[in-house]
Amino acid sequence: MPTLSKIIVLFWAVSIAAGGFAAQVIRKAGPPHAAGTAQQSEVDEIAKTARGAYDKEDWEDAIRGYEKLVKLAANIAEYHLNLGIARYSAGRCRDAVQPLRQALKLKPGLGQAHLYLGVSLGATGQCREALPYLRKDLPRVTGQQLKRDLALSGVRCAVALSQLDDAIDFIRVLNRDFPNDPEVLYRTVHVYSDLSTRASQELLYKAPSSYQVRQLNAEALETQGKWEEAAEEYRKILEQNPRLPGIHYRLARLILSAPKTATTMDDARKELEQELKIDPRNAAAEFVMGELDLQTAKLDEAIAHFSRAVNLDAGFVDAFLELGRALTSAGKASEAVAPLENAVKLQPENPMTHYRLSIAYSRVGRKEDAQRESATFKELSEKAQQTKETIQKAVSGVPPEKP
Repeated sequence: MPTLSKIIVLFWAVSIAAGGFAAQVIRKAGPPHAAGTAQQSEVDEIAKTARGAYDKEDWEDAIRGYEKLVKLAANIAEYHLNLGIARYSAGRCRDAVQPLRQALKLKPGLGQAHLYLGVSLGATGQCREALPYLRKDLPRVTGQQLKRDLALSGVRCAVALSQLDDAIDFIRVLNRDFPNDPEVLYRTVHVYSDLSTRASQELLYKAPSSYQVRQLNAEALETQGKWEEAAEEYRKILEQNPRLPGIHYRLARLILSAPKTATTMDDARKELEQELKIDPRNAAAEFVMGELDLQTAKLDEAIAHFSRAVNLDAGFVDAFLELGRALTSAGKASEAVAPLENAVKLQPENPMTHYRLSIAYSRVGRKEDAQRESATFKELSEKAQQTKETIQKAVSGVPPEKP
């Protein structure tokens, strides 16, 4: 058994050894929190530099900075968000997705992350996941460029997923907020063209024996200038549905569009008369009947047809114009003034409305009004000619003239 003195000596030796070891540990570790303070200082410095690059839209420097920050401070959602936005803004949409997802994981209510994730997913073709984001964010996005990007992504994804109602909603927003944007107008053309094509396919698939399929085919043949084939389709429709409104009118229009023959006028008139027996409220048929009578100087008959056309359709500008023209030619300029004034109200940018009205004013002795309308006609005609020339030069690749 060890004696008491030996136990005391042993305890004293162990205590000294432990104290020496603890001192060594303390000396190696340094002052408390020294490492944490140094790391935080490094994070703060990188964050300051990254934010400066971000604010200057120096996206590559911002990306380098935030890539470091998400490693050093992985639990800060805003660093992941800014990395995602910087990558998106640099055109690296696919690379933007992961940090934006992480930002939302860390902070689900981060609205900017939600916005940019939807746009990034849409830009990289991940439409099934993107569309719910884009649909939800469309009403609340504020920045114009981001709204444009979001809506264009929404259009592409909605069309790709055959979500036609969504595609139209996105197109409406784009045309409201960016009415002169060439890309928006281009997309609009394609969306409605795609909608038309898909609807035609659906019609053919679901109702292949319907008269509407024949009518669609006839209209397509008509636009290709295949007059006889189109007329044959229209006549087959009438064989199945003799009193179907609109078909005789279309036949008349087709006859007048085809190369002229000795019986063109009479053949068209017969179809129009048949149309008006079936549908007495067809303003377009009345109008064309008036045009035929005007060409053969049957002014009273033309006036009657044009009058019925404007009574049936109060927004029919061409009918108001031709009624005014027929009345003026018949020596009834005072009666022509009212319909021509209506035409001007309906289409103030149409040079012809002002031209016809200036003639009517002149015939009834209203010289100042006639001069005003004549000047407006000249101004609008010159503007229209300039626009036409600008378009022709743009299409042909001629650069615009410097002012």
